[in-house]
Amino acid sequence: MHDNMLYTKIQSALRAAPRTWLITGVAGFIGSNILETLLQLDQNVLGLDNFSTGFQENLDEVRAKVGLGKWARARIIEGDIRDVATCHRLCGDVDYVLHQAALGSVPRSLADPIRSHDANVSGFLNMLVAARDAKVRRFVYASSSSVYGDHPGLPKLEDNVGDPLSPYAATKAINELYAGVFARAFKLNSIGLRYFNVFGPRQDPAGAYAAVIPRWIAAMLQREPIHIFGDGETSRDFSYIDNVVQANLLAATTDNPDALNQVFNIAIGETTTLNQLFDLIQDTLQRTDPSIPKQKPSYNDFRPGDVRHSHACIEKAEHLLGYSPTHRIQQGLQLSMGWYRRKLLPQDKPHASPPVAAMANESCLANSAR
Repeated sequence: MHDNMLYTKIQSALRAAPRTWLITGVAGFIGSNILETLLQLDQNVLGLDNFSTGFQENLDEVRAKVGLGKWARARIIEGDIRDVATCHRLCGDVDYVLHQAALGSVPRSLADPIRSHDANVSGFLNMLVAARDAKVRRFVYASSSSVYGDHPGLPKLEDNVGDPLSPYAATKAINELYAGVFARAFKLNSIGLRYFNVFGPRQDPAGAYAAVIPRWIAAMLQREPIHIFGDGETSRDFSYIDNVVQANLLAATTDNPDALNQVFNIAIGETTTLNQLFDLIQDTLQRTDPSIPKQKPSYNDFRPGDVRHSHACIEKAEHLLGYSPTHRIQQGLQLSMGWYRRKLLPQDKPHASPPVAAMANESCLANSAR
């Protein structure tokens, strides 16, 4: 893919006139990558995280990469979006809110709907109220491809949604409803970004709800077998993290009035089956380390709530935001491998993480936000 000239222009403008940003979920995978980019652009950043699914080591890595001079522009607060006073305190003096905090994962929401609702809906509403009261310039929030639910149409078009298939999907659909209400009732300008299967460095490979790409990379590096739920022909629109960071900055700074109070698909507009993904990850790893044994996956039954195919139409984001993804899946995988090797291999890290089971299911696939 190619460089985005508009994005380059916006980056230059931000360097020339720094703004103040609030990132919720700053210690998570997506939040920490946005933080890194903003600090490299000499922005002032407030970061909020309760560290339930985010990690201090992600912030430590950002600090090491940007250097202490740029890191001095960041202020990280441990707190919870479910506490409205915290939300008000942090929104008080910021230009832009990038709301990434949420409890991701379809299976987690099926196992504990109340906890997902508290974080994803009550916490979201707290942030909307705080952003409204502080009169922030723009409220950009993470939605999800899961809102398309049972709608069969492909590629996915923003106006054609079906019924949600999980509490997680319902929370994201409710977020979009609330954002629309706050635009109409309170003139709070927001933009929702429907992430499709984001991946890249700092995406956690461990835990019951880990996404498919980091789980499989970890399993192959640690010589663990791969199991696929279904026949492997389930397909997804996998998007490298840099594309998502770009979308957040474009959404926050756009001066196109037609882009405001809209939702946009954020992906690359291409599909990859799980079987293709398996081959891509294995081939990429073996080019780096030929000692990694070649294996074939085993197949299990489909999981409940699984969406068979997910493919984004990104024309709306291209037209209204100037979004132009720069990384396809192959390039993104190549850029991710070094981070996973350092994190997981004993020779690269004195205390390697324990092996993880490697399953691909709807939670891994639709859990695009964290």
